[in-house]
Amino acid sequence: MAAAKPTKKTKPKTESVTVNAENTPIISPNPEAAFPIVGIGASAGGLAAFEAFFSGIPKDQEPGMAFVLVQHLAPDHKSILAELVQRQTSMPVFEVEDGMVVQPNCVYIIPPNYDMAFLNGTLQLLEPTAPRGLRLPIDFLFNSLALDQRERAIGIVLSGTASDGTQGVRAIKAGGGMVMAQNPESTEFDGMPNSAIASGLVDYILPPAEMPAQLIAYARHAFAKPFKMPALLPPDGEAALHKIFALLRSQTGHDFSQYKPSTIHRRIERRMAVHQNEAMADYLGYLQKTPAEVEALFRDLLIGVTNFFRDPEAFQVLEDQVIPQIFAGKPVIGGTIRVWTAGCSTGEEAYSIAILLQERMEALRQSYTVQIFATDIDSRAIATARTGLYPASIAADISPERLARFFVAEPGGSAYRVHKSLRDMLIFSEQNILKDPPFSKLDLISCRNLMIYFGAPLQKKVLPLFHYSLNSRGVLFLGSSEGIGDFGDLFTVLDRKAKIYQRKEDIHGLQRQRMSSSLSPANAFDAAVPRVPKKTAFPIKMPLRELTEQALLKQLSLAGVLVNEQGDIYYQHGRTGMYLELAPGEVSVSNILKMARDGLREPLSLALHRAAGSQEVVCNPSISVKTNGHYTSVKLTVRPVLPGPEVAVELPLYLVILEEAPVREVQALPLAEQSPALSDSQAEQRIAALQETLRAKDEYLQSTHEELESANEELKSSNEEMQSVNEELQSTNEEMETSKEELQSVNEELATVNTELNSKVAELSRLNNDMNNLLAGSGVATLFVDHQLRILRFTPSATEVINLILSDIGRPVAHIVSNLLGYNSLLSDVQSVLDTLRPIDAQVQTTAGKWYAMAIRPYRTLQNVIEGAVLTFMEITEVKRVEAELEQLNKLQRLAVVVRDANDAITVQDMAGQIIAWNPAAVHLYGWTEDEALKMTVEQRIPPALRKEALSQLLQLSRAEILAPYLTQRLTRNGSMIKVWITATALLDENCKQYAVATTERVQANPLTDE
Repeated sequence: MAAAKPTKKTKPKTESVTVNAENTPIISPNPEAAFPIVGIGASAGGLAAFEAFFSGIPKDQEPGMAFVLVQHLAPDHKSILAELVQRQTSMPVFEVEDGMVVQPNCVYIIPPNYDMAFLNGTLQLLEPTAPRGLRLPIDFLFNSLALDQRERAIGIVLSGTASDGTQGVRAIKAGGGMVMAQNPESTEFDGMPNSAIASGLVDYILPPAEMPAQLIAYARHAFAKPFKMPALLPPDGEAALHKIFALLRSQTGHDFSQYKPSTIHRRIERRMAVHQNEAMADYLGYLQKTPAEVEALFRDLLIGVTNFFRDPEAFQVLEDQVIPQIFAGKPVIGGTIRVWTAGCSTGEEAYSIAILLQERMEALRQSYTVQIFATDIDSRAIATARTGLYPASIAADISPERLARFFVAEPGGSAYRVHKSLRDMLIFSEQNILKDPPFSKLDLISCRNLMIYFGAPLQKKVLPLFHYSLNSRGVLFLGSSEGIGDFGDLFTVLDRKAKIYQRKEDIHGLQRQRMSSSLSPANAFDAAVPRVPKKTAFPIKMPLRELTEQALLKQLSLAGVLVNEQGDIYYQHGRTGMYLELAPGEVSVSNILKMARDGLREPLSLALHRAAGSQEVVCNPSISVKTNGHYTSVKLTVRPVLPGPEVAVELPLYLVILEEAPVREVQALPLAEQSPALSDSQAEQRIAALQETLRAKDEYLQSTHEELESANEELKSSNEEMQSVNEELQSTNEEMETSKEELQSVNEELATVNTELNSKVAELSRLNNDMNNLLAGSGVATLFVDHQLRILRFTPSATEVINLILSDIGRPVAHIVSNLLGYNSLLSDVQSVLDTLRPIDAQVQTTAGKWYAMAIRPYRTLQNVIEGAVLTFMEITEVKRVEAELEQLNKLQRLAVVVRDANDAITVQDMAGQIIAWNPAAVHLYGWTEDEALKMTVEQRIPPALRKEALSQLLQLSRAEILAPYLTQRLTRNGSMIKVWITATALLDENCKQYAVATTERVQANPLTDE
């Protein structure tokens, strides 16, 4: 841990530093550096994957590449990822600082609450703009790596949830880089690896521990030799390249031989590095043996970077200028918008155009038929586009309003699905624009970033093809790196920066000439000669029943109207203008009750009500209807109609039949003449009664009608309330989805923090175990107390000094009985150390007789805070014993000095007569050296005549008798005899048993004096 901190603040030595005008250091990269940059992204569960990855890098081998790590980190939590990774690798590990230069064989880790990009060999830190929960730092890094490093960019996706990294993987592959993903079975969370693998762009799927070996092998093959253009290939390599094109065409049906050589050869070189093939011929052999690799190479050649509203400025021009122009020339009724998106890849661009068209129709409040043909030769990409399911990372490219309007979040929030209303506007299909027939009568063609891969001959074929497919004012939308080249006679520039062009009429017939070369003979003939409908040899006969019914309908002059229970008109037959007319005011839904003429409205409403209630035919034979200023007798019939399964309307329908009734003669006569039997008063009463009846019916019908209208208004109000509630629920659901995404992101960050803390806890646990084992294994009795002299902890050895058990933790030391003899100032000494901070040392003895060196020291934290005292007792019993022995030896040493420096000869002999001690005076007196004397016995020094007497004296000494000094003779080395005075002393051991005899011998100097 301590080693990671200084490493974290240290910059690589190979960088160069200058100072600008503001005296700010600017770090400049080394322009000669060229090495792979490995971007590694992870989220929840990424720490274990990082550790496994770096533990797999050989310790004795430099990988020759730089590693840039991005993990979803909590923005308000200090990360210790650099310290944790440093333990697994010998490479220096840095937490990135803004502008830090990237060097090989180094590891760089993103700091919390930043997005990180790679630019010109440096790492740039940016404040995140997306809200928490919607940030995609892995995609951000991968995209910048792909743009800056291209084929030297390597992306690795490790454990994590959601789909961050998938869009970046596409960018890396499009730039010619390599991609790895963690095996989902080895992950804690498999969302990110599965999303990357589902894209079909991952080269290796491995556990993290196996990735370094494969990575180093790939780098050795991919970057050990410089890239060669196809023109510089040897003849055998060029021949192998042509055979590879032949294999691709035979298996996929597509010819890549006329694509740009640099792009094709770079993709092939990358596949060779993946499989570690040295030569093009080796890779050709591998292709022949492995048909699946042909398909993989085909997919790699088709890799394109696309996303929603790519190049926002260009799409803004398309939205503001082009799309309004397309709609301006279309009729409201029957208008059709036709669009072709060539090379649509996974469909993001096609859906983007569909969104713009739908928004334009909503702004105009008009409905048009929109047909968008989206084509590509990649079947997998077309399948993805048809599904319309995209990762959650598309939120970075689409505004929240469009995301809520045109997409539906999948359960779990990991993806978005295109809304069905938008999906129905598009038709996806596999098509090769170079050989398949084109679409025609198009208002817009979008072909972006496809022709950049074509050689000049293919581009000369495609542009006339687009000119042929467009309407007279059709628009061509190209990519930022594309143009119309030499075809200025076919297209005019609408916006040069956005690469938007408009079709011009081919005055000189140039287009037809070029089309004849781009289309197949059959297609060219079809284009030049319009097809004429052929007459069938056997015309279809009309059934007799249908023929009869049509003849009868023509003969009858009935007027019929098909309505529902409320009178809304669905269909009219015959001439109904005699009975119906448009009501004044705003025209909305055609209703027969509102259109009925005077005299028809009330009977019709009553008859329709009766027919709806009884579901039987209701007939009124004679109704006077005011038509053109006079009244006409009309026969009214309302017949229920049951719609069949082939009819779209499923409501109960009613057929209202109106026909002119026969005119009676009595109706033409005056009233007086019609009823001569009735008097005037009776006639008036009869008329008044009829009028009253009619008035009552009118009032009833009017009341019923008002009730129906009131009920309709209530239903409309309820419907509006339900719509309002639905919108509120939808808004709440969107807020919950956003909160869910934020919570998921916070959960990932917490999982990362939790993993780091778990690692920290495990490390502290190991350190604690090591410390406990160290204290217990050292045998040093240690006691920790706080300021109140309460026991905090103690080692097992401390129980031999003080009577302690585990339950004593927290008790004051004064309550504990010590085993110390003669030492009663323990508490006062500890308190003195806490007061004065001066250590105290002493030697104490226990009741068991053991001695200890006691040391009392203040307990200091890392912040130099005193939190108690530490008492250590180191056993010195053996030291005390050695000191006693040394004291005894010192005494003997002093005696030895006396013996050595004495003038008398001092000797010691054991009970067998063997000489065991011989001082220097004896050497001087007798002539034998100490070594020679120690090999002799005392008998060799005694003259033969005196040996019996000497044995008698030795026997007396063995009986512990004390002998007085006596005069005798002894032999010297040269054989002469000398007279000496001998004082003999018996030496006794601890058991008072004699084990030797010591003699002091002095030569007789003056015989008279001695006697």
